[in-house]
Amino acid sequence: MGKKVTEITEELVKPIVNEMNLELVDIEFVKEGKNWFLRVYVDKDGGIDIEECGIVSEQLSEKLDEVEPITDPYYLEVSSPGVERPLKNEEAFAKSIGKNVYVKLYQPIDGLKEFEGILTSFENGVAELEVTIKTRKKVVPIPYNQIAKARLAVSF
Repeated sequence: MGKKVTEITEELVKPIVNEMNLELVDIEFVKEGKNWFLRVYVDKDGGIDIEECGIVSEQLSEKLDEVEPITDPYYLEVSSPGVERPLKNEEAFAKSIGKNVYVKLYQPIDGLKEFEGILTSFENGVAELEVTIKTRKKVVPIPYNQIAKARLAVSF
């Protein structure tokens, strides 16, 4: 089997987003109901607008038509990742210091597999999260390789 759809899409979209000074946040190819969706999330400092999403969508669509990595019908969606954007790599973690984040782990730390708190540092592959457990604040060191999923979190 050849490369996955998301890998091919990443190769095709990276030059487009780089030329537009945008950041590629995530790509997903998922089936919802009976329909397939290829979703590409892009962003930039200060946020991305609908016109920029449209340009990326048009250019990517042309490239996908040339390469045809998907044989079944699908919908292409290009959008902002939103306020709870995923943190997909170490660079995204480093940019998120001082922000509220949610992490889900492969293995529990102190008996817990999920944490939400302020990311106070990210060095040498370890994220330090300041969390509130009951009424006490505690800094929890979390090795990056133990993080199954992470995103920014909105707190009210």
